[in-house]
Amino acid sequence: MTPEEAARLPYRPCVGVMLIDGRGLVFAGRRIDGPPEAWQMPQGGIDAGESVEAAALRELWEETGVERHRVEVLAVTPGWLRYDLPAELVGRVWGGRFRGQKQKWVLMRFLGEDAEVRIDTKHPEFVAWRWLPPAEVLEAIVPFKRTVYAEVLAAFAGRLGAAPR
Repeated sequence: MTPEEAARLPYRPCVGVMLIDGRGLVFAGRRIDGPPEAWQMPQGGIDAGESVEAAALRELWEETGVERHRVEVLAVTPGWLRYDLPAELVGRVWGGRFRGQKQKWVLMRFLGEDAEVRIDTKHPEFVAWRWLPPAEVLEAIVPFKRTVYAEVLAAFAGRLGAAPR
């Protein structure tokens, strides 16, 4: 696919979840289909007729096994954040229909225990997971998503502290 053809493709509507624990640490999962450094937060497409919050809760459950009653929704990014796929992935990912993703991000606080995180889901996305300090998230993320992750961190910066006791 030429760069001109890729530029004419739309963005895939998607949600992302920044899940923080009671210490203010951020969930990151290592992708099952990527190199060892391919960490990310839960994310996925928005189904037709689905709200952003409903899609975020569904994706969180599908990718981490965390149930909706074990999280508190704290905030949603006001606008769409976009990223383009690297040229070598356009045409191969999502059937070649999208140039990248436009995302709404939802900040959620995890109210459960670590043992409730189950990445061995029906269709696993992650092979490992960990809690990261917000300051370490960007260096763990695949390079082509770092700009959008920086925007997410900035959007939620005032809400990333530890939970009040």
